[in-house]
Amino acid sequence: MKIINCVLLVDDDEDCHFFHQRLLNKMDCMQEIAVTRNGQEAINYMHGAVAGNNTLPDIIFLDINMPVMNGWDFLDEFEKLDESIKNKIIIIILTTSIHPADKDKSLEYKSVSEFQLKYLSKEALESILSRHFKENTELPVH
Repeated sequence: MKIINCVLLVDDDEDCHFFHQRLLNKMDCMQEIAVTRNGQEAINYMHGAVAGNNTLPDIIFLDINMPVMNGWDFLDEFEKLDESIKNKIIIIILTTSIHPADKDKSLEYKSVSEFQLKYLSKEALESILSRHFKENTELPVH
C-alpha cells in the first residue's frame, strides 16, 4: 500500500519519533522516514533535498515548540524555498498545543495544510493520507 515516498518528522521529543515511526512502519504507507530534532535540522534537510542529497519529503509532520529553531521559524524559512518545491509538500502541524492562537497562526502560513494534536492514531493518519494523497501515487492532492 505504499502511498508516499518520504515522510519528514520534525520534533525534539524522542518518544514522539519512536511512536510515529512505529505507526508509519506498521501502516506500510511510505518508502522512507526522515527524522530531525528541530527546525534548523529540518531546514538543513530541506536544503539537502533541494540539492539532491536527501529525499524530498511528500509530507512533513512539524512540531511547534522545539529548541534551536521552533516550528514557526522553520515555516518562515520554508516559505523562502522555490514554489515548485513547496507545492510538492504537505505540512501538518503536529503539536501538544491546545492554544487557539497557535491554530490561528498556523492558518497564516500558505504551506500549512492542517493542525493536529499529538499523537497521531492510525485513524488520524489514514484520514490525513486520504485527504492529501491518492492511493498508489506520490502526488499530493491539492
